[in-house]
Amino acid sequence: MLGLGLPEILLILVIALLIFGAAKLPEIGKALGKALSEFKKGTQEFNDNNKEDGSKSG
Repeated sequence: MLGLGLPEILLILVIALLIFGAAKLPEIGKALGKALSEFKKGTQEFNDNNKEDGSKSG
């Protein structure tokens, strides 16, 4: 995972906790999860459309 070990991930989480506070972290995580799932969904649809276009022209 990007060459990050457990100590680096823990450091990032502690810094995020200090910056945003404990109340905001669940909201940020939820928004990040939604954005990531939408991105995956969009890339999957893009790949599916490209496969369909390739099979029509071939």
